[in-house]
Amino acid sequence: MSNIPDGLRYSQEHEYLKPAEEDNVFYIGITDYAQGELGDVVFVELPGVGDSFDAGAVFGTIEAVKAVSELYCPATGEVLEVNEELDANPGLVNSDPYGEGWMVKLRLDSEPEGLMDAGEYASHVGE
Repeated sequence: MSNIPDGLRYSQEHEYLKPAEEDNVFYIGITDYAQGELGDVVFVELPGVGDSFDAGAVFGTIEAVKAVSELYCPATGEVLEVNEELDANPGLVNSDPYGEGWMVKLRLDSEPEGLMDAGEYASHVGE
């Protein structure tokens, strides 16, 4: 069974928004369910600081032993920080997807729409 923490918002594409210390700033990564489906992550390609994305836009790719998948931005905003630890240790996505395995820090331009809470996401993935 996947770890689906309360207090986060989840996208249909299995990315999450986790509140950061600053107002209107969130960590984005993939869910525990998604990393489990992908298998061992071997490479993550992320955007640059200052890049902006619309909700639903591709912001990078994640490569695992099983497949390469696109990463979709769950909300509209600007990248403030990129987790450079993933360059040397992409397996952090597997071992700690909601902590050390975060991907980008995003300042939102507007309130995110269409995201699920933990209960809705659990139903979405059949748990």
